[in-house]
Amino acid sequence: MDLLRFITAGSVDDGKSTLIGRLLYDSKSILADQLEAIERASKSRDDGEIDLALLTDGLRSEREQGITIDVAYRYFQTPVRKFIIVDAPGHIQYTRNMVTGASNCQLAIVLVDARHGVAEQTRRHSLIASLLGIPHIVVAINKMDLVDYSQDVFSDICIHYAELAQKLNVKHVTYIPMSALNGDNVVDRSESMPWYEGQTLLEHLETVEIADDVNLTQGRFPVQYVIRPQTPELHDYRGYAGKITSGQFRKGDAITVFPSGETSTIDAIEIAETHLDEAATPMSVVLHLATDVDISRGDLIVRSDSQPLSSQTVEAMLCWMDSKEFKVGNKYVLQVGTFRTRCSVREIAYQVNVNTYEQIEGVEQLRLNDLAKVVLRTAQPISFDPYATNRASGGAILIDETSNVTVGALMLVGEA
Repeated sequence: MDLLRFITAGSVDDGKSTLIGRLLYDSKSILADQLEAIERASKSRDDGEIDLALLTDGLRSEREQGITIDVAYRYFQTPVRKFIIVDAPGHIQYTRNMVTGASNCQLAIVLVDARHGVAEQTRRHSLIASLLGIPHIVVAINKMDLVDYSQDVFSDICIHYAELAQKLNVKHVTYIPMSALNGDNVVDRSESMPWYEGQTLLEHLETVEIADDVNLTQGRFPVQYVIRPQTPELHDYRGYAGKITSGQFRKGDAITVFPSGETSTIDAIEIAETHLDEAATPMSVVLHLATDVDISRGDLIVRSDSQPLSSQTVEAMLCWMDSKEFKVGNKYVLQVGTFRTRCSVREIAYQVNVNTYEQIEGVEQLRLNDLAKVVLRTAQPISFDPYATNRASGGAILIDETSNVTVGALMLVGEA
């Protein structure tokens, strides 16, 4: 049974938390004690209905304000597939939270209020989903009950969003009309919209093809730990532990270690003292090499037939996540996989206007939640793949040297 990780995004009050609550409730994925808890918390409602949004809005401030602030994760499964739901905030103030939640997702549900159509946050979240390389987008046109389940309203929003998707070069877009509050087309098919002949949301989530989204060609293995027990029983044991982030490795494969460029071959692949002939992403394994090579945490082991880029000057798309301003000349720690090095900001090539997708040149500084293309100069060469071809080895973060806080999310583009 495979796993689908998806995120919900949209403007404030578009119904993200209610949609997730409805999905869990109608698919019978709520435990009895959870149901009792939200029934008790819903007693103050005048209509007596259960507030399904309480399933994901866990913070007191979220419940008081009726908005999502933190990124909430929920797990459920059907007989067909396992799911991890990422409930992201809709408010512009929490765009960085949305970037954090979406970074590992394979599908994004972008909610659109049927009364308001495509809004500023719809454009912002679609842009972020595109930059993060999320391969599948579901446009969930919610609150159809408030527009009398009008097919014309649904069609107009589809046309408007299709223009936006074309600008972003998003290829796999699915449109579903629904009412999360009433359960129309979430798990069960709606009788109020006989004109809609497509799948319900759950049917789409269960059947969307995600096998092709996995990169099996570029073998990448960031070393997390060097295992060297030096006991009498394991006197010569030397293993390199980590997670295969993309591709696959086989016993006997020729490998190259970055940044040193040294080469060797895989002598053994081990999981919990069991030896395998091959292993693939996302397995966590221990690799043994045929020759002694100087390898430490942060090094990258790759298959020699598919080598990454290596450079000290890189271009990247940046989502700035700190209240302090991002300026040319600022210094940070750049982390790619398990590798860290110091870097400085050489240039802000342009900032992206999230409403028009216009590229604004001549920008001297970035503020919280800004998106831009930047050029960085690193103290040591970094090894990476363009984010568009390999999300696992093309993603990076910027860390503030003084506070050790993550201040930026990067999608590496290439050498500058």
